[in-house]
Amino acid sequence: MSSFKLKLTAICMLALFGLSACSPFRPDPRPNLTLGVPPQYELYSSEPRELGKWWESFHNEELNRLVEEGINANFDVRVAWAKLRQLRATAVKSKADLYPKLDGKGTYTNSRSGNDGTEGSKGSTSTDSHKLGLAASYELDLWGKIEAEAASGELDYLSSREDVNSAAMTVASEVVKRWLEIQLQRKKKAIYQKQLETNETYLELIELRFRNSLSTALDVFQQRETVARTKALIPPVESQEQLKLHELAYLLGRPAGAIDVATADFPDLPNLPGLGIPLDLLSMRPDVRAAGLDLQSADWSVSAARADRLPSMTLSAEAMLSSAQLANIFSGWLTTLTSSITGPIFDGYKRKAEVERTRAVVDERMLNYKDTVFTAFKEVQDSLVQEKWQHEYISARKNQLEAAKLNLQEAGSRYLQGLEDYLPVLSALVSVHDLEINIAQDEADLLSYRVGLYRALGGTWTNELEDGAELKPEADDTAEVAAADKPEEQSVPAQEGI
Repeated sequence: MSSFKLKLTAICMLALFGLSACSPFRPDPRPNLTLGVPPQYELYSSEPRELGKWWESFHNEELNRLVEEGINANFDVRVAWAKLRQLRATAVKSKADLYPKLDGKGTYTNSRSGNDGTEGSKGSTSTDSHKLGLAASYELDLWGKIEAEAASGELDYLSSREDVNSAAMTVASEVVKRWLEIQLQRKKKAIYQKQLETNETYLELIELRFRNSLSTALDVFQQRETVARTKALIPPVESQEQLKLHELAYLLGRPAGAIDVATADFPDLPNLPGLGIPLDLLSMRPDVRAAGLDLQSADWSVSAARADRLPSMTLSAEAMLSSAQLANIFSGWLTTLTSSITGPIFDGYKRKAEVERTRAVVDERMLNYKDTVFTAFKEVQDSLVQEKWQHEYISARKNQLEAAKLNLQEAGSRYLQGLEDYLPVLSALVSVHDLEINIAQDEADLLSYRVGLYRALGGTWTNELEDGAELKPEADDTAEVAAADKPEEQSVPAQEGI
């Protein structure tokens, strides 16, 4: 009879383990969603789409170093790495319930008993009890709840890795933009200084003509105002240059004023990169990949919530060694094997509400995914349109500048001949100077639009990044003391990659 019970128990256990390997609430796979995205861009290119480290196409070694420093030291990137480490630990925790738990147990008990002597005897007895053993437990994943929670945690971790990639891409583009803005301010300053020299030359000429009674005092006053106006334009440019340097220092994780960059000409605009097709954004944009992983994680959360409404079974076992004396603890032993089934009967609709909540999360993340895909497509389209029309705009501006210079030349000639007063000359001079500044701004905008296109297209170069922000010596009191005593001897341990 006992043999029959043992076989029956073994059969039941095998059936339960087989059932636990089955996940009736596993979410349905989601095929690649086109979401109505057009098959191609307005400016289509069939060239290969992998951009790599696109900022290197600007051929400026200092800029390359600044971008690399920003990717490693920027606060947003370091925060993203810290969140990734949190999610990595959370994913490990979510998988822990897939394995049995084994704990060590040890107890010591001292009890005393006796009587007060009313029955003819008086005294007390002391008893010691020592126990040492192991306790194991394991929850059978009958409905796939634990598997679903583990899958959701793993997907959250992978999504957090994409957040790191997205932060790195954003920082790379922002560093390049700040560098371009700094060079723009310096170019504006150089143009203003050249214009100031020109205006002062004009002023000297007009004052000379005034002394010879060939021009009026009004001509002198108007040109003096123009000189003063040009001088007034230089301080705001210098201020903007410093502000952009401060912003660049912040992007690099440095305090304001801790960095300077060399003056350089605007880089030549590289050829338009290969665009591929819009659906490539699903695999090339880290924010789109993250939104897709968040959606899958929500699907698994629904599976876990549904499975949690069903009964659960837990197996537990204990093996104990016990004795009244510690020296003889190995003389006696006891083993127990138990199983328990727990199932909800009434919980005030708590578990049902959780299922509804997680399904609403799926709906929310589905909309977020679609919004992210459409935003990515829009950003590429916007950058293409801006760059296309900016080329034409710059060309038209340069034509306008040539016409303004001819106008200035003719107005100056007529003024020197006494055929016109100074106002047409002044108007033409101001027009030329304004156009020179505007064209410099337009050329910087064109490069900025290209940077935006690179950022919008995404890429896979961020997959090679390793966590360089995990080191925080200030978090270790010992390291702090060592750094305070001998900062030059502080060593930096190697960083574990993801």
